[in-house]
Amino acid sequence: MTGFNPSHSVDSAPVVAPETSRQVTLFTATCLVIANMIGIGVFTSLGFQVAGIQSGFSLLFLWLAGGVYALCGALAYGELGASMPRSGGEYHFLSQIYHPVIGFLSGWVSVTVGFAAPIALMAIALGTYFAKVFPTADPTIIGLAVVLLVTLIHSQNLKLGSSFQQIFTLLKVLLIVFLVLAGFALGTGQEINFAPTHADISQIMSAPFAISLVYVTYSYSGWNSAVYLASEVKSPEKNLPRSLLLGTAIVMVLYLLINFIFLYTTPIDLMAGKLEVGYIAADQIFKGNPILGFPGAELMALFISLGLISSISSMVWAGPRVTQSIGEDIPFFKILAKKNRSGVPYYALLLQLAIVIALVIMKQFETVLTYLEFTLILSSFLTVLGVFVSRFRFPDLPRPYKTWGYPITPLIFLAMSVWVLVFLLQQKPMESLAGLGTILLGLPLYFIASKQKLA
Repeated sequence: MTGFNPSHSVDSAPVVAPETSRQVTLFTATCLVIANMIGIGVFTSLGFQVAGIQSGFSLLFLWLAGGVYALCGALAYGELGASMPRSGGEYHFLSQIYHPVIGFLSGWVSVTVGFAAPIALMAIALGTYFAKVFPTADPTIIGLAVVLLVTLIHSQNLKLGSSFQQIFTLLKVLLIVFLVLAGFALGTGQEINFAPTHADISQIMSAPFAISLVYVTYSYSGWNSAVYLASEVKSPEKNLPRSLLLGTAIVMVLYLLINFIFLYTTPIDLMAGKLEVGYIAADQIFKGNPILGFPGAELMALFISLGLISSISSMVWAGPRVTQSIGEDIPFFKILAKKNRSGVPYYALLLQLAIVIALVIMKQFETVLTYLEFTLILSSFLTVLGVFVSRFRFPDLPRPYKTWGYPITPLIFLAMSVWVLVFLLQQKPMESLAGLGTILLGLPLYFIASKQKLA
């Protein structure tokens, strides 16, 4: 197996970082999952869903189905993270279970665009929402300033980065809870039925429901984020599975509540086909009741911009850990594994920052994101499939946690992933093929690096 690093082989006992170097608590790891999952999707996608689905029950069931998909994935990742508790996420898992080249190709996508493109998008989105409240602000400058500040914080030490992540994730959750409570207290109920009826069966089996489910599953992406820094998590055999499940379950509840409030407070005809659903709903909720002098729409803009800080922070933190793991395994990239005095992979962090800045300046992040979804789902599909492969190939590997509901829960995830991949190939063939092309671009680099290693 060319390029395989025996020191990290699953044929022997998995390499475990010293407990003294593990500073990330269960609470912090859970915050990372929550922050990574909740982005702008939940505030923007409902308008396109109500255009084809009119039932309140069917719409909420849509978000429940997406949550089940994410939970099934989290259950499977929990087993792999507990049995192979090393940072790197899919790069590490796929390298050990299949072959190092498979892991490298997944890591290649993560290092080049997998984290950088979403960070760039969220940075510009943050600046755009901030500028809606303060029109003189330049969205690009604001977005880049936040990325630079967050990168600086995470370059200092793990304790500061953890505290920063905790504070802004809690703030994001509290803002959503506040919006939900305000909706119940101030909103006027709309004429929409949330009880299931016979008509819901046809709605759930319809093409609009299937199409919407694709984008809902994307809104749930990030449920696996804690595994990217597994080497830094305390008692990973227990806390990694718990953080994935807790974080995903909390987000699923928040998604169901916020979509219920949007539907409860805002007429469907006002939301149908609109992107700014969060603004429209907030305007309905706080109509005539401004908070701190801000009208509803402006208040929502502040909510989203503040909430995106935690999302940016979670990706700035997690992304370099994949790069670091590659640098540890392949001497060609060893400089990317170097840490500063505080144990932070400094050069990997700077590489990610440089890519983010380039994507923002060249305005290429949206182009990258159009085909990134296919590669991310393919990577998570192979990883969850790896639970079956790992149990077959390495039956003696210690498994402190085993996937609950095995084999049903991972099969549910795999079936839904195949369905989404087929849909993307049919509806976005060029973007999907471009995603595959990006993966394959890493092949020559892998073999060049492997030859130097053997030499």
